[in-house]
Amino acid sequence: MEIFWFIVLMIMLGIYVILDGYDFGAGIVHLFFAKTEEERKAVTNSIGPFWDANEVWLIASGGVLFFTFPTLYASAFSGFYLPLMLVLWLLIFRAISLELRGQVHNRMWEALWDKAFGLASLLLALFFGAALGNVVRGVNLGMVENGVSTQEPHYFFLALWNPTFDPLAEHQGIIDWFTILLGLVAVVTLTIHGANWIILKTSSSLSQRLKDVIFKLNFVLLFLVILSAFVWHYVKPISLHNFGTYYWLWIFPIIAGIGLFGQFQIKKFKKDLSGFIFSALFIFGSFGSTIASMFPILLPSTNNVNPSLTVQNVAAHEYGLSVGLGWFSVAAVLVIVYFIIQFKVFKGKLDDVGYGDH
Repeated sequence: MEIFWFIVLMIMLGIYVILDGYDFGAGIVHLFFAKTEEERKAVTNSIGPFWDANEVWLIASGGVLFFTFPTLYASAFSGFYLPLMLVLWLLIFRAISLELRGQVHNRMWEALWDKAFGLASLLLALFFGAALGNVVRGVNLGMVENGVSTQEPHYFFLALWNPTFDPLAEHQGIIDWFTILLGLVAVVTLTIHGANWIILKTSSSLSQRLKDVIFKLNFVLLFLVILSAFVWHYVKPISLHNFGTYYWLWIFPIIAGIGLFGQFQIKKFKKDLSGFIFSALFIFGSFGSTIASMFPILLPSTNNVNPSLTVQNVAAHEYGLSVGLGWFSVAAVLVIVYFIIQFKVFKGKLDDVGYGDH
């Protein structure tokens, strides 16, 4: 049963990254590439009807994590307390900037909330990428010092950074050169993804310029992916054991490769949906490859004293997992129906939605 819930949780997180990811990317586009009021309106119109619904997937994932893997929930929410608070405030600022911008028609007021929206989106993409870096790198479970565990085996706490910025240091930080690198990968990936969404949902002049932006950024992304793969292997040797045992798992790296190289054809696509599909494939394939290489480990331990947190040793009791299945099924049906209706109502271009105008 715990394997089933692991798959469900990973699917939910993947959906969140793809859906809210284009929101973050649109915010980054808004910050750096939207030059006129018309272009800024095009960006907010493209995500206006969707952004708050997309964030439901993050809340739902947290709920599923709480009742399926409570030990991991307790460990992660205490150990990553500082960055989680930062993410919470960034989500708040991003939300209120979208809502408050149109309340007062003053250029200084609008510029303030434009910057808040863009910077919050940029930092969220950076922090979520860094979060993946922390999970891949592992943490000092039990706060081991000199070979002795000073805390409970599943407990840890990370400062925002350590003085050396070394991911292999005994006293690690959330931010080091490895996690920042993966954060940059996330920023570029989601910028491309958000740009593809804007192209899909609007017909503004910005959409045409974004095709050139995507094409150029894809070279940057290719370089960062290759670099991060080498660095990743240095920090935490990439395990190919699962790929050697279950050959079908290679579908994830293949999907990521198709998505990455497909985006180089952005200028040739006749349908606006094509670019978005390829960027979504890259995100899905990359996320799936990471999970497949780590399974069954959920949070690696960087010491030899306390074991890593795995699907088996952090799962709730079988009875709780079984009861949760019934309630989850009802909620899943409601969410699916809601999203079908939402995408049906707001299908096509959204240039005339006028989101944020009061």
